[in-house]
Amino acid sequence: MSDFLSGESEKENEGSQPSENIKNYGSVAIGPDTNTIHCLTIVGQIEGHQILNESTKTTKYEHIMPIIAAVEESKDIKALLVLVNTAGGDVEAGLAIAELIAGMTKPTASIVLGGGHSIGVPLAVAAKKSYIAPSAAMTIHPVRLTGVVIAVPQSFNYFQRTQERVVRFIINNSHISREKLMDYMLRTSELANDVGSVINAEEAVKCGLIDSIGSLSDALNYLHSEIEKKEK
Repeated sequence: MSDFLSGESEKENEGSQPSENIKNYGSVAIGPDTNTIHCLTIVGQIEGHQILNESTKTTKYEHIMPIIAAVEESKDIKALLVLVNTAGGDVEAGLAIAELIAGMTKPTASIVLGGGHSIGVPLAVAAKKSYIAPSAAMTIHPVRLTGVVIAVPQSFNYFQRTQERVVRFIINNSHISREKLMDYMLRTSELANDVGSVINAEEAVKCGLIDSIGSLSDALNYLHSEIEKKEK
């Protein structure tokens, strides 16, 4: 098991390992006992196969995916806390991370802080319990593609299939109905230069997208409660 999960390191690295993990991976173990809960941040843009501009804050999928797998396999770590503040990004990379979180057997909780936009929506609902901070918001809009798009029916079909993958994941991992989600996604009267919606914390909970309004203490209380249930 790697040092950033096991908490084991050489004596000369003691004290520096947690800060290095936060700096390099946005990842650290927290809790009353070492490695009880692993905290993972998903921020900025989700970076996929294309490297983004150096001035853009990114979450790299090649960093996040092995961390999630290692947390699930670890005997020391009991649960996963995911902090979400993202502007979206690569759809397939975001879905890959979300699927890994959704497939975990250990207790998982997510908190949307500030914003959970675009592909951040599947990432937020992937955890077994999702929270949204009172001041946070979520932007829901159709899938976009950058770069050259060939104007043929096959391109439109690809858009539809990709969007359906995102929609199906959100519906399967939250309590929102397909009709309500599509209504948010395809609104033409809310965003100035786009199709879609921005919903606040209360609306996100009311429509069933997010489980509850809350923040750090609420998510940690839930995870510790689930850990105790499993140990009993």
